[in-house]
Amino acid sequence: MANDLRQEYVWEVPVRVTHWVNFLAIIVLSVTGLYIGSPLTLTVDPTRFYMGTIRFIHTTTAYIFTISVFARIYWAFVGNRYAGWREFVPWYSPEGRRNMALTLRYYMFVDRQVPNVVGHNALAGATYLLVFLLYLVMIVTGFALYSQSAPDGVFQHLLGWLFRLFTNQGMRLVHHMGMWFLIAFAIHHVYSAWLMDVKERGGTMSSIFGGYKPVRR
Repeated sequence: MANDLRQEYVWEVPVRVTHWVNFLAIIVLSVTGLYIGSPLTLTVDPTRFYMGTIRFIHTTTAYIFTISVFARIYWAFVGNRYAGWREFVPWYSPEGRRNMALTLRYYMFVDRQVPNVVGHNALAGATYLLVFLLYLVMIVTGFALYSQSAPDGVFQHLLGWLFRLFTNQGMRLVHHMGMWFLIAFAIHHVYSAWLMDVKERGGTMSSIFGGYKPVRR
């Protein structure tokens, strides 16, 4: 059977780099964000600049995360077909809608046969679209909150109008809940990727490191 397989270059370097940058950034942002929202009572040494340091790490990581997200969005329009924006809107075509239905039937234990795809399956692609929208919500609300530290700064001019729609606490709540949604997605993402790797035997887990997946000729 090995002779019937070839190596397909699926995940290009920008896709893999932004994937792992986002992964690490979300961990750092979540840990530092939890501290900012509820500072540990043990850090009472007045000679230590704990909150300032944590806020600096949080803000710096937020800039890195923002650059990574927008780089991935850009690559959705210039990358290969596995990274393209059509992967995130499978309902755009009849074949995509069919693949969504087949994948859903498998996930609901109606069908035993897993749909064999090279890139994202149809439901995963649609889910990633929602995740990237959530990324944008986190970026906008995060920098809107950050803008309050500089009332005449660039971010205040760009995002200050949001506080006409949300209170400060409402903005914080949206940002905080978005973090938990991303953590929940990350848990499901690892589980489903591992499941597809076992069921499809297509090297799903290893491909995000090396970029290649074995496919039938």
